[in-house]
Amino acid sequence: MSLEQALQQAPTLARLAELARDSTRRLAAIEPLIPPALRPALQAGPIDGGTWCLLVGSNAAAAKVRQLLPTLLAQLRSNGWEVETIRLKVQPRR
Repeated sequence: MSLEQALQQAPTLARLAELARDSTRRLAAIEPLIPPALRPALQAGPIDGGTWCLLVGSNAAAAKVRQLLPTLLAQLRSNGWEVETIRLKVQPRR
């Protein structure tokens, strides 16, 4: 059974896959607003209702992204996403 077939047969998996794709699209939508040196430190995270989580590679990067949050939210909303908040979660790379 292929992954695509499994997703079609399991609605829960299909919903998770759609959320993952949506999160990736959100990151792509805000990427032009992120300074190029900071982009590698970001990853798309989970979506929970009106909250989107952005995974950040360090506390320093999170502090810089935190300053951009109003602009990032405006960009997402202008693209049709109903995002109330962006939550930052620091996940240092190992």
